[in-house]
Parts: sequence; C-alpha cells; structure tokens
Amino acid sequence: MKRYVLIRLLSLIPLWLGISMLAFLLSNLAPGDPATVIAHRLSDAPPSEEQIATIRREYHLDDALPVRYARWLGSAARGDLGISYRTKEPVLKELATHFPATLQIACAALVIALAIALPLGVFAAVRRGSWIDHAARAGALLGASLPSYWLAYLLILLFALALGWLPVAGRDGPGALILPALTLGLGTAATLARLTRSSLLEVLGEDFVRTARSKGLSETAVLCRHSLKPALLPVLTVTGIAFGHLLGGAVIVEAIYAWPGVGNLLINSIYDRDYPMIQGFVLFMGTVFTLISAAVDLSYAWIDPRIRYAKKRPIGR
Repeated sequence: MKRYVLIRLLSLIPLWLGISMLAFLLSNLAPGDPATVIAHRLSDAPPSEEQIATIRREYHLDDALPVRYARWLGSAARGDLGISYRTKEPVLKELATHFPATLQIACAALVIALAIALPLGVFAAVRRGSWIDHAARAGALLGASLPSYWLAYLLILLFALALGWLPVAGRDGPGALILPALTLGLGTAATLARLTRSSLLEVLGEDFVRTARSKGLSETAVLCRHSLKPALLPVLTVTGIAFGHLLGGAVIVEAIYAWPGVGNLLINSIYDRDYPMIQGFVLFMGTVFTLISAAVDLSYAWIDPRIRYAKKRPIGR
C-alpha cells in the first residue's frame, strides 16, 4: 500500500508539468497585449510606444516564450505564481483569498447532489420497472440536459423575484448559498443518480448476492451489508471527479450570482488580460483536481475490501 501511494504521488509530477505548460501556452498565445492593458490602467491618457516598451521590459514580456516559461515554472515550483497585473497582489494570495468561497459553494452543491442522487438511485434500482424508477430516470435525464446558466436564471426568477424567498446575488447570509448550490448540485445529482442505479443493478445480479439471499437474509440486509458498498465504488470515482468539476466549473454560476470565488476572479482576469492570474488559476485548480483524483484512488480499498494494492509479480513466479 505504501509503495502504491508513493508511485501514485510521483505520477502527479508529469501531470502537473503538463498542466503548467498548457496553462502557460494558452494564456500567452491568446490575442491581446498585456503591456498595453497595463499601460492603459496606469494612466487615463493614451500610452506612448516608449511607455509600452518600458512595461514590456519590466514584466519580461519581451523575453522568448521558453525563457518566460522556465522562469515561471521555477517560481511556481517554489509556490510563487507571480504578481497580478490587475491588483498588484501575489497571485497565490488572491487565489487563497477567493478559494474558500468556491470551496463553500462546491461542498454545498456536492451535499445536495448526494442527498438527492443516492436515495433516488437506490430506490430506482430496488423498484426497477416501477413508477419510481421511471420518474427517477426521467428526472435524471432532465437534470442532466439543463444548462447551468439557464437553470440559474429559472431559479432566480422563481425563488428570488417571484416568491422573494432568497437573495438574487451576493454572499450575504446563509440564504445566498442556496441558489448557487442548487444550480450546481442538480446537474451533478442527475449524473450520480443514473450511475447509482446502474451500478446497484449490476451488483444485485452478482453470484455473491444470490448466495446471500439463499442463506435467508432479508432484502434490507442483502442491500446494506452486501450490495451497497461494491455498488458505490464507481459512484465514488465519479463523485471525486464531479467535485473537481464543481470547483473548477463554477465560473458561470459565480458570475451569474456575483459569488466572490475564484471563478469570478478568473472572469475579471480574462477581461483585463491578467495572464499571471489566468495561469495561476489553471495551475492551482489543476493541482487541486489531481489531488482529489489521487485521494479517490486511495480510498478504493476502504470502499471495497476485495481491492488490494500490491507489488506486481513477474509471470511464472
């Protein structure tokens, strides 16, 4: 197990390098000159070519792309993601300041998704072919088909404008969390409910489940003691991936609800051509996503006792 953990963590290094290269290239090859944007922000008057050239030298924007990448990668490996062009603050500090808000909305959305998906998927599998099963499958299909931005506006129209129960936007009070979390959670719940149903149906047809029934165990005991844990293994995998997507994919929802998370920070940075912030966001969220994926892999043995991590032996020994 220790060897597997070490290998799994070491495998994150080339993945992290790939993420860093992608983040750097995508931001620097995008159209627009950050030196011009910075010059316009420093003065109301149109900047001269000399001022733009000075800013380009100050921020090392005139260096070759490989040189700039090597310099940025070395700093990122030490925890320095650069200085934001827009706020003049360290990028890591800005991300750390806004990340708790994104983490809050992602955790709330995941709780809502699991609270809806797990009971719905289990009931649909146990009552296969019943009206509960058909209703659950239709609801899951509808939830997976709705775009998040369209669902966000529907929820705002109903609960904020028509009924007046919840605030439209902002982060003032616990009620402000409900609509953004619902917007993110309902789509995830649809995916997890369908997966829970199909995974549980597959496990219920296994030989060890039929053996448990032949011993006279009740359906509740067969479901809770023998079927549920193996069925949750693929659900756990998708849940970990979904949580990473909730963290990194809340950009549109945060913009709609004016939620002060890293997604909203990214939108403002894109508008201002704040390349260090864009690069830092992609690298930061990519690192979080890969760590979540690794944690999910390491939790398999706890969910399913049949899984063991051991050193591979050569064939014939």
